[in-house]
Amino acid sequence: MSTDRLAGEAASAPEEADPKPAEAAAPAEPSGSGAPEPDGPGEPAAGAGPGPEPAPGEHSGPGATRPPAGADRPDAAARPAAPAAGQDGPHHTEASPRGGSGERAEVPAASGGGGEATGKGKRSAAAEALAAAVRAVESGERSAASFFNDTPAARPVPPTAPAAPTAPAAPVREQARAAAPAPAPVRRPSARPAPGPGGEIPGSDDVRQVLAAGGAPETLAGQVAAVLGERAAEALREDPWQLLAVPGVRPDQADGFARALLGPACEPGDERRALALTGWLLERAALEGHTALESSALREALAKVSVPDPDEALRTAIAEGAVLVFQDALDAPAGGARPPAADDEEAEQPVRVLLGLDRYALAEESLADGLARLAGTFATPGGGAAADGAPAGDPSAPGWESAAAAAPTASAAELIRTVAAHGLVVHSGGEAARAEPAALVAAARAMGLRAYAAAHSEDGRRRLAASLGEAPATGPEAASAAVTVAALLADAAGPGRDEEGALALDLLAVLDAPQLDVETAAMLVESLPDGARLVLSGDPGVLWSAGPGRVFADLVAARRCPQVVSRTPDPGPIGELVSGIGIGELLQVEAPGKEVVIVPVRDAGEAVHRTVQLVADSVPRAIGVPPEQTQVITPGHGGAAGTRALNAALKNRLNPGPGRFGGFDPGDRVAYTPAPGRTVPGTVVSADAEGLRLDCAGAPVVVPRAEVGELVRHGWALTAHQAAGMRWPAAVVVLPGDATAGLTRSWVYTAFGRGERHLSVVHGADGALPRAVAEIPFKDRTTRLRALLQAQVPAEPAG
Repeated sequence: MSTDRLAGEAASAPEEADPKPAEAAAPAEPSGSGAPEPDGPGEPAAGAGPGPEPAPGEHSGPGATRPPAGADRPDAAARPAAPAAGQDGPHHTEASPRGGSGERAEVPAASGGGGEATGKGKRSAAAEALAAAVRAVESGERSAASFFNDTPAARPVPPTAPAAPTAPAAPVREQARAAAPAPAPVRRPSARPAPGPGGEIPGSDDVRQVLAAGGAPETLAGQVAAVLGERAAEALREDPWQLLAVPGVRPDQADGFARALLGPACEPGDERRALALTGWLLERAALEGHTALESSALREALAKVSVPDPDEALRTAIAEGAVLVFQDALDAPAGGARPPAADDEEAEQPVRVLLGLDRYALAEESLADGLARLAGTFATPGGGAAADGAPAGDPSAPGWESAAAAAPTASAAELIRTVAAHGLVVHSGGEAARAEPAALVAAARAMGLRAYAAAHSEDGRRRLAASLGEAPATGPEAASAAVTVAALLADAAGPGRDEEGALALDLLAVLDAPQLDVETAAMLVESLPDGARLVLSGDPGVLWSAGPGRVFADLVAARRCPQVVSRTPDPGPIGELVSGIGIGELLQVEAPGKEVVIVPVRDAGEAVHRTVQLVADSVPRAIGVPPEQTQVITPGHGGAAGTRALNAALKNRLNPGPGRFGGFDPGDRVAYTPAPGRTVPGTVVSADAEGLRLDCAGAPVVVPRAEVGELVRHGWALTAHQAAGMRWPAAVVVLPGDATAGLTRSWVYTAFGRGERHLSVVHGADGALPRAVAEIPFKDRTTRLRALLQAQVPAEPAG
């Protein structure tokens, strides 16, 4: 379908647009320059590591502070979920007791912790045994399943763990987490160690000397010390390839650093190199959204980075505990249970072998355990007619039916009735459907329940608060029920924690649920008390999370809890256009008020020119939306029409200045990244000795001077991942010809849906746009959550 049919006529643009059809797409730039942003936390900074010092802002983005495999990570102790029995982590050899999909085998980590490379020392007996097991599986002597059938030893209870208190009988509550210590409040660890008195991270001086000896930029010392810890200098001397743990360092740069330090002893087949590259590849996979990789894919990736024997490299990584091995069932049966073992191995259920890092494995397994706990909360309701004396949270309480009867729409009523009887519910719908979980929360609060709703962004929270304020029968505290997920987990908003460290609430509705990455979701679910209800609500057509995992999509695909699909359509031409994209159709829509406009361009330079003209002149004049309320969205950061080029042009037009503080001036629009996967729009207010002062949706923020280049970008133009969960009165989506190779339906759906009143499409993608909408739904991710859920939770009855 010709893309100029989107708006009917290109001449309807609020500027003097070229009415001719877009020409053929321009040749793509070299890899990384103009490609769409990765389907993950952010763009890796390719300029880091040995070589030229990166420019300010090049390391910003959600993926910049991700701790690497093998580093001394603070999140190891603050893991949100306590592992289930038999899942003590990478320092144990027990197998998962689940007896089916998602089983894993683990080995003791090498001395030094966390899978740190140890050279060519001797392996432990357990490591040798597992290495032999891996060889047996790969040679065909034994099946993978045969190593997972032994009953694991009981997990020892820590001596300091208090006995679980005897809970009073409750007719509609899952049994409490017996024999487990009360969980501490869950908080995401800091992205970096606390700096010393002079603002420098401890250990940086020694690291600087090692970097200089290896020919690497000494300016990386702070990053290396932050990632590798206080022993960073010693670790680099023993294993130079640990430099790969620093975000942005490439294998060729780490190889050059190692050659300078080791001299003739530096070999491509060095075991330390293989271990470091294995962890680096898995971290790179996490940047693209994967929580694990199939063993064949990891072997191929190791071969591409010149590892001489990828099979031996994987065996070593497994034996040293640098990676974990899993087997997930393929085509799990409808009931989710694995068939009993049979004498005939050919009758066994097929499995796929996955390899992953303990960080994401533990998060995914913790999340599956928590969701299974919630799904079983009301698995055996008391039944019978509603009783006047039933507690408000009881499914038989009369308030639920009354609230459903008073719901503003049929879909809201269905959601209320479903949530009354279930502890875990999935709700799907577009922008207009956000009113339905808001109506649920308002009804639950009117019943006396502690109900809250959390959104992905501050903009989403404000829209949610407005919906709660408009709902009938809400009290003056309705606005306080709307929080952001980040503020809720940080105890900066919401109900606070009870004496056991759980959130003091009865019902939580999470909007924008597709933006939940696996680690955030695990922390959130583990924070919910027994007996609470959780509603995950979102638009299934939008991009998945910036961080690893596809939590919402996996939960929908697992079909292990009730799913309520809204029947409330999004209004207007933009709603009609986006709804069509969601089902793979690029529709022609009537836009009499210039709600949707197409601006054809021939090349990236013209795309930048037209974008600036739209934001600065055409949209304010024809639509009445000022520049500060118009958001530009483009596929990637690099390239001739990426965020960097567009932001430079927009700053020059809208807020010219010398960039007195790290390239920023007062009045600049910025994108602040306080944590991986989170983008907060803001405006520069001023700068002083403390740092760059921002106004982020009315909240003052001070970014320290040393972190400005890493955490702050100009924000007139964003990627679709950065813009997810937010909306503006007007959006200008730029589709240059050099950045369309990675376009997907979910990207187009997300980008086109960010404008409330107006959408302009600067279109140079030619046939790539309709092809992406019709043929490429999303970039797939390798995850384990679906299989884990199907192994633990009974399937929902049909109908």
